[in-house]
Amino acid sequence: MYTSQGKIEKSGPSDLLMQYAPLVRRLALQLIAKLPASVELDDLIQVGMMGLLDAGNRYKDDQGAKFETYASQRIRGAMLDELRANDWVSRGLRQSSRGVARAVQAQEQKLGRPATEGEIARELELSLDAYQHLLQEIQGCQLVYYDDFDQGDQENSFLDRQALGAQSLADEPLTQLLRGDFRRQLIEAIELMPERERLLLSLYYDEELNLREIGAVLEVTQSRVCQLHSQAISRLRASLGDSLDALKNSL
Repeated sequence: MYTSQGKIEKSGPSDLLMQYAPLVRRLALQLIAKLPASVELDDLIQVGMMGLLDAGNRYKDDQGAKFETYASQRIRGAMLDELRANDWVSRGLRQSSRGVARAVQAQEQKLGRPATEGEIARELELSLDAYQHLLQEIQGCQLVYYDDFDQGDQENSFLDRQALGAQSLADEPLTQLLRGDFRRQLIEAIELMPERERLLLSLYYDEELNLREIGAVLEVTQSRVCQLHSQAISRLRASLGDSLDALKNSL
């Protein structure tokens, strides 16, 4: 069990699963909101439970990290690994997602301002309805995995080092993503986005509202929130693509 001092008491797997099942379900619900409808919630929860057990086996309570923090990272990591291993996004959807980003980039370079949905649709040679349907489909292609920037240290993973304090994080790739020029470029890219999409990103990532709650704020349907989110991420990908590629190649 988990003590008030932030330490985990040694107990059986069944006790661990019972106590932290709500945490696994909450993380699965947060993740599935970003995924295609074909992904089953129960599958994510099952994999998350395995991640929880792994966290219980690896955790050491004398290193200063709370178990729940460490377990959350392990649970989410297990879910993402499972999704990647099963190729949950088809190659066609990945290509479509990159195509939207390229269309956004082409239009915004041409116009010198954020492109509207209609302008992006024309660049893709799609009707507005077809473009919005495409945005709905690629909602799940927008996850960015830490492993894409990992250098393959199998014995001391990023999660282990972060939770157990094995080494400084100053040179970790994820830390590099969030500092210096890239961080400045990200802030500038967000500031240049249309106000509605900036608000959506703030509600989703800062306020951690779900799609239904964001829809109520914006006075649109949940499916429309998905479309706007996909378009917002495509704008960021278009703005930051070169920087991301350069950073990844330097690691």
